[in-house]
Amino acid sequence: MPIAYLLIGSNLGNRAQYLETACENLQQACGKIVKQSVYYETAPWGMTNQPAFLNQALALETQLAPAELMQTLLSIETSMGRTRTIKLGPRTIDLDILQIDQLVMNTPLLQLPHPAMHQRRFALIPMVDIAPTLLHPILQQTMTQLLANCTDDSDVQKKIS
Repeated sequence: MPIAYLLIGSNLGNRAQYLETACENLQQACGKIVKQSVYYETAPWGMTNQPAFLNQALALETQLAPAELMQTLLSIETSMGRTRTIKLGPRTIDLDILQIDQLVMNTPLLQLPHPAMHQRRFALIPMVDIAPTLLHPILQQTMTQLLANCTDDSDVQKKIS
């Protein structure tokens, strides 16, 4: 069964509760979460004048086609109160597909692997937790290698609960 690698995050309200609810919704609508990283508190990226994020990487077994998975993630975000008013702005929940196995695709809805994953420590550090040897299908480097080569210096801290 295909494995989709997701990054989930929240920087509004009870961030941990939003991540927990997102995981429940993902398991009901998309498939089985087979691995999950710890939570990481991360500095906002792109638009820095907003609260810090709580992020987590997930490995999800799914039978959904990539476009169907993306549409389902967007529906879950909407049902959890996500509004898209400011690009890269604050959000109750953010559900991103980073990679699905070794699939490469580029459509108006979805680009795989995520085009900026290798440039973002907040994505790579949790990915190394769950899939350190996963190979990026275009760059032909593992998640561990991508993290070692990443020039992003934004703050990413393991969240101790």
